[in-house]
Formats: sequence, structure tokens, C-alpha cells
Amino acid sequence: MKYVVLVAFLAIFASLGAALFFMMRGDRSDKSKGHYMARALAVRVGLSIALFLGILLAWKLGYIQPTGLQASP
Repeated sequence: MKYVVLVAFLAIFASLGAALFFMMRGDRSDKSKGHYMARALAVRVGLSIALFLGILLAWKLGYIQPTGLQASP
């Protein structure tokens, strides 16, 4: 499970880096640059939501357990 979360975080950061690349790129028109940047950011949002739902599902199925302070003694 740790490796799945790590790969998901790396994919999210790669998508964010791609959006930065398309934003800083100067040889294309503003419209196509904005289209590619918006698509990369949409992929990042989709990956973030999928990661959150995957962690929530893994918790509900018992694959991962919360740790830390107890809510009530």
C-alpha cells in the first residue's frame, strides 16, 4: 500500500510539473499553452481525488489502520 501511495504522489507532482512546463513554455500560442496547462492541472486534481478515495476505501476495508492519539480515553 505504501508503494501505491508513493507512486500516486509522484504522478501528482509530475502532473504539476507538466503544468508548470506548459505555463513557462514560450514558443506556443497562449490558447494552446493554456489548453495543455489546464489539462495537466485537471489530471492532477483527478489523481488527488482518486488517491483520497483509495485511501478511504483501504481504511474501510481494513488494509490500513489509523495510528496516533486516541479520540477518547
